[in-house]
Amino acid sequence: MGEKVAAETFDLSDRHQYRIKLQECLAGLGRLLEERRFDRPKNLMGLEIELNLAGPDGMPRMMNAEVLERIASRDFQTELGMFNLEVNIAPHRLGGRVLDRLAEELRTGLGYAHRKAIEVDAGIVMIGILPTLSRQDLVSANLSDADRYTLLNDQIVAARGESFSLDIEGVERLTCTFASIAPEAACTSVQLHLQVTPGKFASVWNAAQAVAAAQVAVGANAPFLFGRELWRESRPPLFLQSTDTRPPELQAQGVRPRSWFGERWISSAYELFEENLRYFPALIPLREDEDPLAVLDAGGVPQLGELTLHNGTVYRWNRPVYGIADGVPHLRVENRVLPAGPTVTDVIANAAFYYGVVRALAEEARPVWSRLPFEAAARNFDAACRHGIEARLEWPRRGRYGGTAQVAAVDLVRDELLPLAAAGLDAWGVEPADRDLYLGVIEERCRRRVNGASWQTATYHRALERGLERDAALAATTRRYSELMHAGEPVHTWPVGLPEPALPRR
Repeated sequence: MGEKVAAETFDLSDRHQYRIKLQECLAGLGRLLEERRFDRPKNLMGLEIELNLAGPDGMPRMMNAEVLERIASRDFQTELGMFNLEVNIAPHRLGGRVLDRLAEELRTGLGYAHRKAIEVDAGIVMIGILPTLSRQDLVSANLSDADRYTLLNDQIVAARGESFSLDIEGVERLTCTFASIAPEAACTSVQLHLQVTPGKFASVWNAAQAVAAAQVAVGANAPFLFGRELWRESRPPLFLQSTDTRPPELQAQGVRPRSWFGERWISSAYELFEENLRYFPALIPLREDEDPLAVLDAGGVPQLGELTLHNGTVYRWNRPVYGIADGVPHLRVENRVLPAGPTVTDVIANAAFYYGVVRALAEEARPVWSRLPFEAAARNFDAACRHGIEARLEWPRRGRYGGTAQVAAVDLVRDELLPLAAAGLDAWGVEPADRDLYLGVIEERCRRRVNGASWQTATYHRALERGLERDAALAATTRRYSELMHAGEPVHTWPVGLPEPALPRR
């Protein structure tokens, strides 16, 4: 969905013709796989971060066009809401001091963007959901001014055929309705890309699915929406409900939502693209002129435009990606489970944990997905989103007896997954100093049972105890979060609560 599209309407034949074209693209993908046309291993990773704009008062600013004009960099782009931006970091080869280089690039880029945003009374806030967002902020008039967002909104609304219902029950319960997909814009995430060969794809995707819950447990950073305290990571239920094209009757029939965890382990990337065609009607049936099979017959590499566009409207938490670089096709796993923030150090620590543990799990002789039912992995993901750092997860027992057991997420990460992540980073060739620094951040979060969500909620409750009303407490928490975020120390070191007001001079 990153490509610019022209807003238009579709007639009755468009979807039928698009379905035919999708089948041709899928056949083209199958041929590319059979003919082994994909790029050889390059150990490439990529990073995207969605950001919020908020003023000195902590309130959202609907001005991404003005801020982007001042930033004037192709690394920064619009996102769905006018209070959103996205920063894209160029692909890097995993190895050496890559983690420190990424951190420095991000600090430089975000610092520059923040200074430019301040010029128009805004600022960059890297957080899963901005706590000060109100229902009035998330309306179609505040969608970014781009044809692709208008078209996506129109098509999802048309497919839904009625208002969207939000009903999320956590610490508190939130129920409301919306006439557009604008609430999706509240969800700001980090997307981690890993280029893999077709032969390794299934193992990497399965490993990423298995550890998604652990990622969320240690990285949760979205406990508030519309003034309510919900799940520790409220993005997944919000994203699911704000893009749900199924009316209640189809939900009752078990029709799959467009935002989903999945339902089985896989043996090839092809299966995921085939599932997309089998389960999900096209939202945006825009056809390209390319004949993918003719391109293949001529020895070329097809763009598979319809396949990639359709894939972009199925919101898997670990998504397959087909791409072309320098005329050669490649496959990537896009990991979408993490919220943005809290700091650059935290983001890179989350990335180090992910790339390390996925490498190690994907290469195990007895893989975790052969010992963990997929349904357990899905339940784990739900539990981690609900409870964050306090979650308990189901995981295969070590030793000869097998089976699974419930274990505290912090114990699982600290005792089993962090050593695997260290071994995985060693296998990538990452320098030990980088490995130890960033995995040490994850270890300290587990030891102190602190992440972005736990800090936000603890600080918010301290503000309430000081006598602030709910909205004022959320605004004060957001301002303090922003201050500490830009200071840059990782979240496990942040003091809980608001700074004491300065005493008047005598």
